[in-house]
Amino acid sequence: MKKFIMVLAVMALAITTIALAEDKAAKEFVVYTDKNARDNHYIPAGWMGDYGDIKMNDQSAENPHTGSSSIQFVYNAKKTQNQGWAGVYWQSSANNWGSKKSGFDLTGMNKLTFWARGAKGGEVLQKVVIGGIKGTYPDSAVVEMGPIELTDSWKQYTVNLAGKDLSYINGGLSWTITSDQNSDGATFYIDDIKFESDSTLKPEGKLQQAMPFYIYSDRSSTRNHYIPSGWMGDYGDLKYEGVCKEDPYLGDSCIKITYNGKRAQGAGWAGMMWQNPANNWGTVDAGFDLSKATSLTFWARGVKGGERVEEFKVGGIMGEYSDSDSSSIGPVILNKEWTQYTIDLKGKDMSNIIGGFVWSANVDTNPDGIIFYLDEIKFE
Repeated sequence: MKKFIMVLAVMALAITTIALAEDKAAKEFVVYTDKNARDNHYIPAGWMGDYGDIKMNDQSAENPHTGSSSIQFVYNAKKTQNQGWAGVYWQSSANNWGSKKSGFDLTGMNKLTFWARGAKGGEVLQKVVIGGIKGTYPDSAVVEMGPIELTDSWKQYTVNLAGKDLSYINGGLSWTITSDQNSDGATFYIDDIKFESDSTLKPEGKLQQAMPFYIYSDRSSTRNHYIPSGWMGDYGDLKYEGVCKEDPYLGDSCIKITYNGKRAQGAGWAGMMWQNPANNWGTVDAGFDLSKATSLTFWARGVKGGERVEEFKVGGIMGEYSDSDSSSIGPVILNKEWTQYTIDLKGKDMSNIIGGFVWSANVDTNPDGIIFYLDEIKFE
């Protein structure tokens, strides 16, 4: 009889242990806790932008948040692929950009948490994104957060996923970083990444951004938004410097753009679009709600004066997730001295803007190319 009771007690304990394990599994889905941890999911294989600027050590023993290791990323900002930004996607199978059906059903989860720190503090992650991968098998949701300025101590960050369709997530997490915001590069660490279930969390509505809302304030400023990733026309004729210190209008840096007019792609014109996120031509639902904006202002000057920019514009991206409206000025003949320009947005629908700012110029009116500078680009 005693033996029977003992067997029942052991069985009850085992059932309780299994139930607790299942309850924990139901409340969290781990991306990374330690190198080779059995419950890790997703692979940081989707390197983007200036991927040659990134080094990764997924078993760094240098002061992990918990356990024996964290993931160290080193970004040198050398623009190896001439993009000015870089990033890494954790994917359900290596290099799966939507071509394979290998995503996870994370229904029941409603937030992603991770811990991060910078080597020095002040490093800026331009964006973190959950989901958003397209292709034959697209993610069922896309949610983003940022920019994030890291400290030199471990800090937990939370991405609210409440109310989102997480039935198929191939892109478990991605981060992007820009050379504008990290001109000297950045070393940072990430640890304890996991999806969780939190019964107290409520869905977030689309945030209506407060004004002013900056596209470019200064190098490494956390107020900067959008990425100048949409190079168009003779894109091989362009050079972009986001940390130029040649007589900025305000602060210690400005943007310098060189267009040599050599017709590298045979188009006879070139331009550049600031997008959110990088290279979003309307395929990702990630526009900012800028409904409070009545204008976009910026300062510009030419290296000589007389340079002609055919158009400066806000919005205009088409696609599945189009910009809600657009407005432009031009042609603009630049002065040698800093001059402020304004794009009027009164009466425009600014509720969803992916393409924050764009310029274009052509070789017919600039046969020798042009060099010009931009600073203090902001919605007001």
